[in-house]
Amino acid sequence: MNFSKFGTHFTSGSGILSLMDDLGNALASGGDDMVMMGGGNPGHVPGFQDRLQKRLQILAADKKSFQKMIGVYDPPQGEKGFIDDLASLLHNTYGWKVGPENICLTNGSQAGFFLLFNLFAGEFADGGAKQIRLPLAPEYIGYADLGISDDFFVSTKPQIEFLEDDFFKYHVDFDSLHIGEETGAICVSRPTNPTGNVLTDEEVAALDSLARKKNIPLILDNAYGVPFPGIIYTDAKPVWNENIIVCLSLSKLGLPAARTGIIMAREEIIHAVSGMNAIMNLATGSFGAMLARDIVASGEILTISRDVVKPFYQTKMEKAVKLFQKELAGLPYKIHKPEGAMFLWLWFEGLPVSSHELYERLKKKKVLVVSGHFFFPGLNPSWRHTQECIRVTYSQDEEQVARGIRIIAEEIRAICS
Repeated sequence: MNFSKFGTHFTSGSGILSLMDDLGNALASGGDDMVMMGGGNPGHVPGFQDRLQKRLQILAADKKSFQKMIGVYDPPQGEKGFIDDLASLLHNTYGWKVGPENICLTNGSQAGFFLLFNLFAGEFADGGAKQIRLPLAPEYIGYADLGISDDFFVSTKPQIEFLEDDFFKYHVDFDSLHIGEETGAICVSRPTNPTGNVLTDEEVAALDSLARKKNIPLILDNAYGVPFPGIIYTDAKPVWNENIIVCLSLSKLGLPAARTGIIMAREEIIHAVSGMNAIMNLATGSFGAMLARDIVASGEILTISRDVVKPFYQTKMEKAVKLFQKELAGLPYKIHKPEGAMFLWLWFEGLPVSSHELYERLKKKKVLVVSGHFFFPGLNPSWRHTQECIRVTYSQDEEQVARGIRIIAEEIRAICS
């Protein structure tokens, strides 16, 4: 069967397809003997899940609410009550000049980025082409194949700061960052998936300034960040203005199955994304928005993020880091300073095999991680560093994570011996 160029692109061996296929197959087969340290599935946060369960019972018991949740199309912009309450919360809490006209929902963040990226990059009517600029790689695995044209992304190698206790940190290399006429938008995740890196407020301000000079938007992917779910272990100021597109999600708060992405931008962008929503989906799903609406209206979403979600992951991170440091002692390893999200980024400098081969070897040992080479879209693959890193998640059962860490260390020791 012959597929179109579009069809071939979206059915080829992408990193995100490989990741989700591995996870799905492992879970479908029971997954009891597989240590799941690869995906970004959030952990089951008890305090938050209890709150949601009570809310769902209330919605199910009320006939009118239940009918709306399952039986009524929302407008292409998304569930109106949720959007109104979110705009009020952000305006009242941060003083942002944001109204309902500045917010749109999508069926998950991944769908939202597909719309945004192809809105600002690709082929244009005048025959020209533009790219999405990633100012710092490694970057999110799910971006890499979202473009519907060739040479869609261009990335910049980071500056690497070496820290004590076998930590390191990536920084934006502004001296090497070129924003030319070929750039349609700048995009960065904060905290960064896969590394847990959090761009400083100064780095964000500098990127915003560069974007303004070129009259292009800065897209901030805050799926793990502020204002919610707030999985950030360092200082990071929430920021938005009419030149910044902020993307949020209910997934990492604890609602991944609800597939509710949030885009906040100036009105003309929201109008465009809403139109694309209508063409591709008719409407976005109501379930996530209705389930979370009361904690948004009350502002509880911010306190839950700060007092429940963040400590849950920070405790898990600290335990995982200590165990890695113990098990990898004496080996050539470094850990990116964990500043947020739910991942650790491990760098095995001089690794005798590729990160993908390491992934395959660990998979045979019943440990799923993600090979780091998938996280460098738009960057020259000849940089050896791209083949020396893996991403692991610490979000799942702590005993399983500990078992996985020991197996990873055993395999690295065997490879390097």
